[in-house]
Amino acid sequence: MYDAAMRPAEVIHLQKTQCRPPTSGWGLLNLKGGVATAGKEWTDDGAVHEIHSLKRRAAKATRPVPIPPVLVRMVREHIRTFGVAPDGRLFRDAAGKYIDASAYGITWGRAREAVPTLDEHALDLAKRPYDLRHAGISFWLACGVDPAECARRAGQSIQVLFRCYAKFLAEARNHANTLIEDSMRRWEEVTDDDDAESALAGPWPGNAPELLVRAGIRVGDIGSKGVFRLAAQMCAEKGA
Repeated sequence: MYDAAMRPAEVIHLQKTQCRPPTSGWGLLNLKGGVATAGKEWTDDGAVHEIHSLKRRAAKATRPVPIPPVLVRMVREHIRTFGVAPDGRLFRDAAGKYIDASAYGITWGRAREAVPTLDEHALDLAKRPYDLRHAGISFWLACGVDPAECARRAGQSIQVLFRCYAKFLAEARNHANTLIEDSMRRWEEVTDDDDAESALAGPWPGNAPELLVRAGIRVGDIGSKGVFRLAAQMCAEKGA
């Protein structure tokens, strides 16, 4: 669900024929539909589960999703260890039937009690298995993958992708803080007299401060750092 941004229904329905796990490198999942728990009263044949097409797609539509080497290894290991159901499904319960949402929900709850930190619990990170899909898509976007490609792999429109699936990632705040701190440190570095000219080199990227313009100081040919230094000096001289 995380590495391929799959919905739970798509994972439950995943069959060996849909998997292309090479011996090395990236693989491919060719998703063809999902399984939903509808209830006996809501199905034509009285079955608890119902197979349906991909969400908002035609009955025979497919969605190819490239999968990274780590998921390729997991798929190969799972098939080698557990085999597949008679109909080719990778995941099944002890009786060979479809895995119920309540069953994997209980298992997920136990795992979540054991792994996340207290702070992560407070943030409700990965509260539901479906949150893995949100996290996977958010990670793609954070990596710089084109949003159109993210949407195609996830089977969503770009609008829905950003409105519903782009979420805050753990450690994203620390990463942002590091970027800002590095930029602030470079900005505040003290330069000696020999470096003064190079510090003022480069075009001014925005509008020159009004105070400098009124004072008749030409600022078009100096860098933004130099502009702010001049502005600060003039303000100090005027007692501002």
